[in-house]
Amino acid sequence: MDAGKIALREEESFGTGSDHIHEKDGVWVLLASLQILANKKQSVEEIVNNHWKKYGRNVFTRYDYENVDAAGANLLMTFLEAQLPALVGRDLSANGFTYKVAVADNFQYNDPVDGSVSTRQGLRIVFEDGSRLVFRLSETGSAGATIRLYVDSFIPAFDSQRLLQPAQDLLKPLVLIALETCKMEQFTNRKAPTVIT
Repeated sequence: MDAGKIALREEESFGTGSDHIHEKDGVWVLLASLQILANKKQSVEEIVNNHWKKYGRNVFTRYDYENVDAAGANLLMTFLEAQLPALVGRDLSANGFTYKVAVADNFQYNDPVDGSVSTRQGLRIVFEDGSRLVFRLSETGSAGATIRLYVDSFIPAFDSQRLLQPAQDLLKPLVLIALETCKMEQFTNRKAPTVIT
């Protein structure tokens, strides 16, 4: 608010918040949600499904590989970063879905308010349809490293066959592409993530 900007958001651990007040505990989002429920006289599920049918749906998942060998985790990130330039323009496929890579980089954030630059924020593969894969390596601790894979996509409203499917089903092709592209099992010796959000 102090900078003259307002943002409503959520994060992968299901928290919500806004910038119109200094308290970031989501009080405003809660009150706005209650107002919508009171006005619409519908269940949350009905409101959400109707919203998706009109505007489309963003779906998200996060795969956490916790306590992996730090050397293997670093090798995975180095290997993947080296592959990024060659991925641009390529078609990647899994489960009958094909996605064309538009951008592949090591993301940096340029803060529009204070002008600061945060580099190396995650290896990013962005597809022409806007779907994204982001790979992040946490600080390594005594028990190993954590690799986080973020996957998100947009399902347009006109895709009624897929619109109401579970998010994990919708994102499965992208997850498979991500795991194959980074050679997750090869570098971590893990067949599955520790946590799926």
